[in-house]
Amino acid sequence: MSRATLALLLMLASPLRAEVPAQARAAIEAVITAQIEAFRRDDGEAAYAFAADGVKALFPSVESFMRMVRSGYAPVYRPRDVRFAETVVENGEVVQRVLLVGPDGRAHLALYTMELQPDGSWKIAAVVLVTLPEAGA
Repeated sequence: MSRATLALLLMLASPLRAEVPAQARAAIEAVITAQIEAFRRDDGEAAYAFAADGVKALFPSVESFMRMVRSGYAPVYRPRDVRFAETVVENGEVVQRVLLVGPDGRAHLALYTMELQPDGSWKIAAVVLVTLPEAGA
């Protein structure tokens, strides 16, 4: 069993999990979908608007943010397929799991850490990509 597979199984079996209400799940999915659509249009301004303040502190301009996404997050930037899995609270953080097929045809699990804003909206605080084993591997 590969380290990535083991890490994925441990994350999925995390005992400190709770479900997220349907209304919050729908809002979170809408934010992630809107950001992916902005990436598909190469609309950096719109995509950057969905990033939480912590992300913006690391990437203080739209240009630096988009460079990071293009170079390190191709499955998020140009997915062939997007499927939402569960939304859970893990260790106090809201995490949306998204199954992506990247531009190279490889499957990935994207773990979106979401941040509730004072105005009740959601922003994307982090994304961790886990490349899934190929079928038969």
